[in-house]
Amino acid sequence: MPTPSSRDILAELVAFDTTSRNSNLALIDHVQAYLSSHGVESRLVTDATGQKANLWATIGPADRAGVVLSGHTDTVPVDDQDWASDPFALDARDGRLYGRGACDMKGFLACALAAVPALVARDLTRPVHLAFSYDEEVGCVGVVGLLEMLQAENIRPAMCIVGEPTLMEVVIGHKAKRSMRVTVRGRGCHSSLAPQGVNAVDYAARLVVRMQDIAARLASTGDRDADCDITHSTAHTGVIRGGTALNIVPDSCSIDCEFRVLPHEDADALVQELRDYASELEAGMQKIAPEAGIEIEVFAQFPGLDTDPDADVVTLIKRMTGTNGHSKVAFGTEGGRFDQMLGVPTVICGPGSIGQAHKPDEYIDQSQLDACDAFLAKIADWAAQPT
Repeated sequence: MPTPSSRDILAELVAFDTTSRNSNLALIDHVQAYLSSHGVESRLVTDATGQKANLWATIGPADRAGVVLSGHTDTVPVDDQDWASDPFALDARDGRLYGRGACDMKGFLACALAAVPALVARDLTRPVHLAFSYDEEVGCVGVVGLLEMLQAENIRPAMCIVGEPTLMEVVIGHKAKRSMRVTVRGRGCHSSLAPQGVNAVDYAARLVVRMQDIAARLASTGDRDADCDITHSTAHTGVIRGGTALNIVPDSCSIDCEFRVLPHEDADALVQELRDYASELEAGMQKIAPEAGIEIEVFAQFPGLDTDPDADVVTLIKRMTGTNGHSKVAFGTEGGRFDQMLGVPTVICGPGSIGQAHKPDEYIDQSQLDACDAFLAKIADWAAQPT
């Protein structure tokens, strides 16, 4: 039987609808069977429901420090997106491969799996680990269970490569994130009696304005990192829900907002600043309605990543990709988790462009898969070198 190409494997992976709200077990079972067919054992770390799982596999000597090839299996939804082709059937057009997750980030997973037969055939002196996770798209939460297992078993790889789409360029850092849901409880009444009520939408709007003020401050006087594509920390409000009719003073409103901060800055301090302002607003609200209040819940978060540009992993990956430069990105990855929880030097380097992620007609160029295949062949050479 011929060895499947990364493109063949990508077509198989895209066919699984692993939107974060769904189970990823069908894809994980498929990957396990593929690895088993090449004599590679794998382990699963499931979530509390048993409906989602991380996968961990090791090729080569498990008692030595090696490299982790890390990627997530979940994707964002296709709901309300206008696709020119079935998002769960890989479609090749003009050198591009279209499908949900083709770029973010099943393309990298496909390349890693396509490399397995060659890795198995080599006499590796360093292990190559595969770490496939779930629920990255909802806050990099799934991989935590896997990393806790590695902590408990004192498994400390020498380096980690997170294969998020970077056009195969070397990324050494990204921002931290705090995702918040703000719930405002007011007092409803007829709009003709508005002063007797507490308008939850009005108070939510004040919090939105405060987020804008913080964003402006971060942009104008905040710290800078020239390596980042967006050089300063940011604040953003994405969703607001409140009100039922014009003639009713709304008794509830909620907003979803976020901070994305440079790795060395304190994201929690910004959350506390918003909470302090909310407390000031509450005092005024409760003079009219003692039951009124504001709650701020951090419902998702992940740490930043800030790998030393002189770290061995950075030098090695630059040599393998043939580049002298590096950068940092605004979007988050599981790289910060590997760094924070395991202390593993981590870089982000993978096929495709983040500009294609999450969009209708998401695609990855075939040339990017080819470049990643060549890169992973060099990883195999490194893993087979005498130590």
